[in-house]
Order: sequence, then structure tokens, then C-alpha cells
Amino acid sequence: MYSPAGLKLKRLFDVVFSSTGLIVMMPVLLIVGLLVKSTSKGPVLFRQTRVGKGLIPFSMIKFRTMKEGGGGNLVTASGDERITGLGRFLRKTKLDEFPELFNVLRGDMSFVGPRPEVPGFVSMYKDEWKKVFEVKPGITDPATIKYRNEEKLLKTGKNVENYYYNEILPDKIRINIDYINDATILKDINILLKTMYAIVESDR
Repeated sequence: MYSPAGLKLKRLFDVVFSSTGLIVMMPVLLIVGLLVKSTSKGPVLFRQTRVGKGLIPFSMIKFRTMKEGGGGNLVTASGDERITGLGRFLRKTKLDEFPELFNVLRGDMSFVGPRPEVPGFVSMYKDEWKKVFEVKPGITDPATIKYRNEEKLLKTGKNVENYYYNEILPDKIRINIDYINDATILKDINILLKTMYAIVESDR
């Protein structure tokens, strides 16, 4: 687990690279925002309450990838009719998650840490989540890499929410507890590199 000095270094890393990323990627963010606005009705950004460090809720920001007023399951499977045509591309390339850099800069999230979950999922395994969210949630984590094709995997389940609750979620918690117990800045950088590689591989 991170030492106090390690946590300061991690925060410095987050601030420097999230601010740099927002500056460098601003043209892309603007183009994606215009495409989202022009191809479907609804807001450009999607805000959802997620649970973060200390089980404290916060508002996570993404590009909207679903039709306005989609409702329905909290879990999204491959082929979900609520997802827009552009949204499928944004999800595949992870471009929908770029606005989360604002969450990182603000201090709600880190680049690497357990993915924040919706309150309903956290209530099911509250004791386990207390351990997971002793640290800030992140844009990516080891479980994200393992389940990079989660939407396709969920399509195989008869009830996607039950399958996620009972099969995938407990494994994600276990993976993230293992990560927390052995986290270092070098391992975080390794996770970031593996995440980028996984995204590139999924596009082939």
C-alpha cells in the first residue's frame, strides 16, 4: 500500500498529467463533444453518482453514449439498444472516459485506482468496498484490464445484472484489494501502459 510520501507523489503525478492531458486533448474533446451533440438528442456530458474514497459519493463525468432518457439496467451489455452509434465507438476506444480527467484534476479520482461503482452495487458488498475505497477510485485498474471486454461477456449472461452482481463484481473486488495491498507508483505506471495496450489491441 502507498506510504504517505508515495501518496503525495501519486497526487503530483495525477495533477501534472491530468492537466497536461486536458490541454493536449482539448481539440479532441471539443470535436467529440460536437459529434455527440449533433448525432443524438441530449446533453454532451453524462454525470452519474459514483462511490469514491471513504465510500463518499461524487459526480463522475463522461461523454454521453446513450440515448436521452435511456433508463433501464445499470449494467450495459454488448448490443444494448440504448447505446448510440457514436456511443459504441466512444466506448470501444474509451474516448467517452476522457472527461474523467476533470475528476482526476479535481481530486475525486486518480489515474489508477479501483473503478468507482454506483451506490446500488456498493451496498451489496459494503464491508468489502470499505477496504477497496481506502484509496481514491481511478480511471483504470487491474480489473479494468481483465474485464476490458466486459460488455461482450455480459451478453452471455441470461440476466446481465445478476451475472454482474454474482460473478464479475466479487472478482473485481478481489483484484482491487490485491492491488491496494501492493500498490506503488511504478506498478501504477505499468497498469496505465497495459491499459493503453489493451485499448489498441481491442481496435484491431
